[in-house]
Amino acid sequence: MAAAAAAAAARWCPGGRWALCLCLCAALLPRPARGLTDRLYCGRRVCYEVLGVSRQASKAEIARAYRQLARQYHPDRYRGEPAGGEGSGAQAAHEKFLLIAAAYETLKDEETRKDYDYMLDHPEEYYRHYYHYYRRRLAPKVDVTIVILVTVCAISVFQFFSWWSSYNEAINYLASVPKYRIQATEIARQQGLLNKTKEKGKNRRSKEEIREEEEEIIKDIIKNKIDIKGGYQKPKIYDILLFQILLAPFYWCKYIVWYCWWIYCFTIKGQEYGVEEKLYIIRRYMKMSQSQFDSLEDHQKETFLERQLWIRENYEVYKREQEEELKKKMAMDPRWKRYRRWMKNEGPGRLTFVDD
Repeated sequence: MAAAAAAAAARWCPGGRWALCLCLCAALLPRPARGLTDRLYCGRRVCYEVLGVSRQASKAEIARAYRQLARQYHPDRYRGEPAGGEGSGAQAAHEKFLLIAAAYETLKDEETRKDYDYMLDHPEEYYRHYYHYYRRRLAPKVDVTIVILVTVCAISVFQFFSWWSSYNEAINYLASVPKYRIQATEIARQQGLLNKTKEKGKNRRSKEEIREEEEEIIKDIIKNKIDIKGGYQKPKIYDILLFQILLAPFYWCKYIVWYCWWIYCFTIKGQEYGVEEKLYIIRRYMKMSQSQFDSLEDHQKETFLERQLWIRENYEVYKREQEEELKKKMAMDPRWKRYRRWMKNEGPGRLTFVDD
């Protein structure tokens, strides 16, 4: 490229070597900024010239110049004479006012002004100028932190009320099951709660009101006596997303301390596992979450401990037994038999036409 440029300069610059050197020096001399475009900042105009200030002007000088020009060219205050040619003086003043506003918006912000000065000094890097200009123009005006915080709060509120809805559905279902309803009614009678609903005299109420109050009493007893686990358990404020994020550092520190304690007690010192530690190892082998493991019946956990499933070999034997038992159940299940029959006769790879 350099050789081609030198050859071209030699052809166009007469006078031999001195003319060639003069041409190259002229090419290397700094040129005025010619990278101004209509779609960036003040278009073809220089923003400093629009406001009538120098590039070394302070923010106060820029603001003062903007206020003076804005008062002069504001469409509501402009009283100039109509201009000939393309339009009236008011239209020209309006365009001038927009140009002044664009210049002030460019120069009042330190970061935008820095990008604009760089564009004046390096007009050839037009792709970079386009990127920085539209990145600032299209950037969100609201702080991203506020958006994330509002989103997390909205999700947390929806999460909490959704859990409460599921919990109330479970209570309503249990209140309709005769087994639990009879037990709750018996407990309410023993505590004398149902007798209070049947008052006489002035405080006498309709049968419908008494029935609704009895229903609420039965549901309250079910809430207090039955421990619902799994997806329908009673929601806790600390389980929602917002509190989980806020308490994440605490949980991490707690886990690190617990892990160091585990290594020290059972790996270094060689202590025997307690009941909680054995159940924890069994849960890890089964790949179950804490809530899933808590939903198991107590006799199942006792069976796990009796068979010493915290030992890997015992757990593998138990796992194979469960798989064999599941295969037997599926073999005796009529639906599974129909499915196997269909796989044998039809199969997923065959194209069949079934008349409904």
